[in-house]
Amino acid sequence: MSEALAVTDATFESEVLKSELPVVVDFWAEWCGPCRQMAPIVDEVASELGDRVKFVKLDVDANPATARSFGVRSIPTFAVVRDGEVFHQFAGARPKASFKSEVEKVLN
Repeated sequence: MSEALAVTDATFESEVLKSELPVVVDFWAEWCGPCRQMAPIVDEVASELGDRVKFVKLDVDANPATARSFGVRSIPTFAVVRDGEVFHQFAGARPKASFKSEVEKVLN
């Protein structure tokens, strides 16, 4: 089972912007109910698509600079980054099938 890697403002560039694979960034916070609801879904999809896309989690409370630079106003927000650029961004809790189809948009 593959789990999303925790990243910080300090590791974001090397883990996300310079990644050879597309990266799904999960902007979340410990106190956020919908974020906790999405965590097992993110991990399940990460284990299914992990060979084609990388999944990371960024705690917005501990890493506000990166969240600000992505214009994150509500959480959970998911950004799909490819070649250092945001390819697709979406927010809110959703069923696994819906989340997976949003992620797969970057792969097709």
